Amino acid sequence: MPLLRKHFLSLADFTKAELEELLLLAIRQKALCNSGKLERTHVGRTLACIFHKPSLRTRVSFEVAMHQLGGDSIYVTEKEIGIGTREAPQDIARVLARYVSAVMIRTFQQDLVETIAEWSTVPVINGLTDLLHPCQVLADLMTIKEHRGGLEKLTVTFIGDGNNVARSWINACSRFSFKFILACPKGYGVASEFCERALGSATELYEETSNPVEAVKEANVIYTDVWTSMGQEAEARKRLKDFEGFQVNESLLNKAPSDAVVLHCLPAHRGEEITDEVIESKQSLVFDQAENRLHAQRALLFSLIPPGRE
Repeated sequence: MPLLRKHFLSLADFTKAELEELLLLAIRQKALCNSGKLERTHVGRTLACIFHKPSLRTRVSFEVAMHQLGGDSIYVTEKEIGIGTREAPQDIARVLARYVSAVMIRTFQQDLVETIAEWSTVPVINGLTDLLHPCQVLADLMTIKEHRGGLEKLTVTFIGDGNNVARSWINACSRFSFKFILACPKGYGVASEFCERALGSATELYEETSNPVEAVKEANVIYTDVWTSMGQEAEARKRLKDFEGFQVNESLLNKAPSDAVVLHCLPAHRGEEITDEVIESKQSLVFDQAENRLHAQRALLFSLIPPGRE
């Protein structure tokens, strides 16, 4: 099932039908994997994983996924390649494309990922940038689809700042036409230019509020993330103060529908943006969500990389 796009840089690059097909593939492959029936379709294929930011889930899930398909993976850090300092991005892209079957990059700048993709003759996957985190939201959508059976008539409330995960959720809601609400302190929302580009005329799909209690009243999914992301450490004390009252705790959960589920992309700062009681509650799908990073990304690799052979 080849995708209709060469690279995976943003959910906005794909149609609803393409994303739906990818989610269904991930769910089918998960069942095959769990029953020991997943085929080794990509023997002889290699994935290069470039990391400018450390990661538990991104690294392990991509490497395990590639191995489960029968392929190999290579872990590459900035020390080895020096993108933009030791060597130009366009040169690195063309050299890697002669060695590997695909490139996954987890970095800071979105334009760096786009430059690598522009010059690469093999698929490039955005494993995270400061702008977007499409792989995370792909796994989130899979988790919700498994739990609810579909994404129709969905309301997702994100309690936190308008970060890369929130922006990828806006891209997702524009494709699947569900409601996305961001509850954040004033000054921490998503830039209007991004929303206009992502949503077009469908502005009713996105709402921004500074009242988390109102935001969860009709939520099917309550989502949160750390208040201080990598690269924002100098702002940690200010953010901790600004986000007072935005914690996902039992009191907030009680204001939501009783069947609402809780998601967190991890790592979590327990006791800050979310409490132990909530993350360990029956409404939490946080660890199902983390597991689905593996299954969603395996489907992505399966779809982007031509199959190999025994």
